[in-house]
Amino acid sequence: MKTNIVRIGAAVAALIMAAPAMAQELTFWSWRQEDRAAYEQFIDTFEAANPGITVKFETFEATNYNTILATALAGGTGPDLAQVRAYGGLENLAVGGYLEPLTAENVPAIANFNPAALAAESMRADGTLYAVPFASQTQLVIYNKTIFDQNGIAEPNTWEELVAASQKLKDAGVIPFANGTATAWQNETVTFGLGSTLFGRDFYDELIAGTTDFTDERFTSALGDVAALAKDYFADGFIGLDYPSAQQLFASGMAGMFVGGSYELSTFKTMNPDIEMGMFAAPGRAADDEKLVAIYFDGGYAINEAGKNKEAAFKFLNYLASTEFGQSMADTLKTLSAVPGVKFDSADLAEINELNQHSIPYLMLAHFRFGEPSGSVLIQGEMQKLFSGETTPEAIGEALTSGLAAWYEPFKK
Repeated sequence: MKTNIVRIGAAVAALIMAAPAMAQELTFWSWRQEDRAAYEQFIDTFEAANPGITVKFETFEATNYNTILATALAGGTGPDLAQVRAYGGLENLAVGGYLEPLTAENVPAIANFNPAALAAESMRADGTLYAVPFASQTQLVIYNKTIFDQNGIAEPNTWEELVAASQKLKDAGVIPFANGTATAWQNETVTFGLGSTLFGRDFYDELIAGTTDFTDERFTSALGDVAALAKDYFADGFIGLDYPSAQQLFASGMAGMFVGGSYELSTFKTMNPDIEMGMFAAPGRAADDEKLVAIYFDGGYAINEAGKNKEAAFKFLNYLASTEFGQSMADTLKTLSAVPGVKFDSADLAEINELNQHSIPYLMLAHFRFGEPSGSVLIQGEMQKLFSGETTPEAIGEALTSGLAAWYEPFKK
C-alpha cells in the first residue's frame, strides 16, 4: 500500500512538472477601434510565441477614452496594459502613480528609441519614462491624384499657387477641401496642417524659447490666411460638417484635398480601395520658404502599476517594443512606427518619412496640453469663432496668450 502511495505521488509530481505554467490572461485597452483586426493579428503572433499567456484586446470610443481609463486606474482596476496618450495626456496618468516606470533594464529596446519619442512618454519633472512610443503622426495636405491630374494641377509651391489650385477645382465643380469643423478637434488639425509653414520655424523656436507669444504677427497673419482659404474653398456649410462626413467627401472623390494626419491614409484606402493619393506640406508665401509639416508622437503602451500579471505584462510590452512588432505595424496599418530599425516599404510611408525631415512639432499637442485651459481647447474654440466671422486673428492671439498664462510660466506678466 505504501509503495502504491509513493508511486501515485511520484506520478502526480511528474504531471505537475510536465504541465505548462498557469495560464495568464492580460487585458489590453485602446482607443483605436478601427485597428482592432490588426491588433488581433499582432496578438496572435505574440501568443504563438508565448504559450500560457493570452491577451484580450478591448477598445473604447476615442473621445471618452482618457476619462474611462483614468477612472478605472484611479479605482485600482483597469487593464494590465493600455495605450496611453502622449505629452499632457500621459502626465495626467503618470502623476497619479497609476503607471509602471520603464527602464532599459525592464524594456531593453528603449535604449535605441528616438529621444524625442521617449520624451513624449515621460514626465517633464524628472524624465521618468512610462510608456513605449508606438507611432509618429504627420499633419499635412492629402490630395486625390486622379482629380489633380484630370485638372492639370501640380503640388503647389506657394500659398498663391494653393489658392489658384483650389479655384481651379472649384471652377471644375470639385470641392477643393473636404474638411469640416463641426468636430472640435478638426479646427486644430486644419489650423496647423495648413498654417505651420506660414508662421514658420523661427516663430516656433522663439515661442518655445519664451521670447514671443501668440500675439506675434507671424502667427496671427497665418490664422487669417487659413480662415480666408476655408471661407472660399471648403465645402459649403463646412462649419456644420462633422469629421466622418468630411472623410466621406474626400474618399468618395467629391473633394480634391483633405487637411489631416498621416493616420488618414489607411482609412481612406479602406473606404475607397481605388483612390490614389499624394501628399504635400502646405506651402508658405514664397517658393523658397521652408515647407513644414507638423509632427507628434501619437501615444504609447503602458503597464498598470496595480496590475496582477506584471511578468506577463512585461513580456507583452517587450514584444510591443520590438522591431518585429514595429515592422508589422508599419506594414499592416501603414503607420510610421516609432520603433527603431523599421523599414518603410510603402511609397506613402516613405514619402511621409521624407516630408518629416522638414518639420516642427504639432504645436498645441506637444507643448500646451499640460495645464488648464489647454492650448488645444483654446485654439479649437477660437478658430471655430474665426471661421464663423465672430472674432479676429489678433483677438485669438490675445485669447491664447492670456488663457495659457494661467499655467504657462513664460506668458505670465
